[in-house]
Amino acid sequence: MKIVLSPNPYRDRGLRAAQNADRILRGAGAVTRICLPFDLDGNSKIELPHKLKFFDIAKEIADADLLICFGGDGTILHAAKVANAHQVPILGVNMGSVGFMAELEHGEMSLLTKVAAGEFSVEERMMLDVTVRRNGRKLYQDIALNDVVITKGSIARIIELTVSADDVLVSDFSGDGIIISTPTGSTAYSMSAGGPIVEPTAENIVVTPICAHSMSAKSMVLDARRVVTAKMGYMTRKTAYLSADGGKSFKLSGGDVVDVRRSAQVTRLVHVTGRTFYEVLNHKLGGNT
Repeated sequence: MKIVLSPNPYRDRGLRAAQNADRILRGAGAVTRICLPFDLDGNSKIELPHKLKFFDIAKEIADADLLICFGGDGTILHAAKVANAHQVPILGVNMGSVGFMAELEHGEMSLLTKVAAGEFSVEERMMLDVTVRRNGRKLYQDIALNDVVITKGSIARIIELTVSADDVLVSDFSGDGIIISTPTGSTAYSMSAGGPIVEPTAENIVVTPICAHSMSAKSMVLDARRVVTAKMGYMTRKTAYLSADGGKSFKLSGGDVVDVRRSAQVTRLVHVTGRTFYEVLNHKLGGNT
């Protein structure tokens, strides 16, 4: 079994967790490759171990059986786009604070011997395709595992949004923006904005307004087969931005149309502990969820 180890050096300081995992997996007979998920900032003060040999993740993932990420949910979200292109399942080792998508905590590394032996299951999570159209012309497209977020700029002015599903009006409101999430993303920004928690293996699209100036603008759970469209209203002296999974923002203009639909791609997450979603939920958020 070939396993790519992808540590976030901002989370896994000195790559100690990745090196420990590398020893465990090699000792269990796996072939490993350590690959950084992204290039480090030129001004970064992060020092990498000189003795380690790093490989190109884009090349190594092509024939890998598994990708292990060391970091928080953001690291997994970043890695998903690389892994999904080759249908490689992902196992997350939590080095952050919450980490809903991570299967293992830092102190559970010994369970990696089970992974090397193939003793794990794989769970599929739906994703979203997002496109932006301006005057009928497609300007932007991306894919998201967690959510697609439209937010106002830093100036304290609200934005106007018209939201529809399959060309049927869902809501028309002013506010700080909107979150369109998968069930996986329902425990992220959407939950913080008052949205519902949805089982991550469900197949739904969750639409949650952000600080809407309307009593009728409520969070809604839609069928995954719907195409959700958000149209930007009048934007003079206002700014709004779109981001998929917290990635690089795209500046929106008045009249822009954002289409969000279920993607043909899925993210495959590895399970080895046997913990249920509800056990994770209660552990991460406390017993009163």
